[in-house]
Amino acid sequence: MEIVGDGLTFDDVLLLPGKSDVLPREVNISTQLTKKIKLNIPLMSAGMDTVTESRMAIAMAREGGIGVIHKNMSIEEQALEVDRVKRSEHGIITDPFYLSPVHSVSDALELMERYHISGVPITNDKGKLVGIITNRDIRFERDTTK
Repeated sequence: MEIVGDGLTFDDVLLLPGKSDVLPREVNISTQLTKKIKLNIPLMSAGMDTVTESRMAIAMAREGGIGVIHKNMSIEEQALEVDRVKRSEHGIITDPFYLSPVHSVSDALELMERYHISGVPITNDKGKLVGIITNRDIRFERDTTK
């Protein structure tokens, strides 16, 4: 068993205000969490159901930290939360869901509800974007078979 060195708590550290010759851009607070995971800021959100689901994990990732998805859900739900985080990497959806013009409004509503998204790209058979359907577009639509 490896013995870890001493740790510090907030009560062990006192920051004194004063002039510094170190510029903020010269400071590196990154940390190596694991052999393969480096964090730009040394912050992790708690894996608690009242704290971290996909929205918090996305926010943490955008700031350079990491969010730990809680375990108070099924494995399938956990995988869905992780998928949401992975799809919003850097604020850009890297592998978006999309529908074709032959899909119905109910198909779009199902995607929006399942993945908590507000819009779905519509592409032709060659993958070219031909439109975007948003929840505002279909808010008052009664016939979801269109």
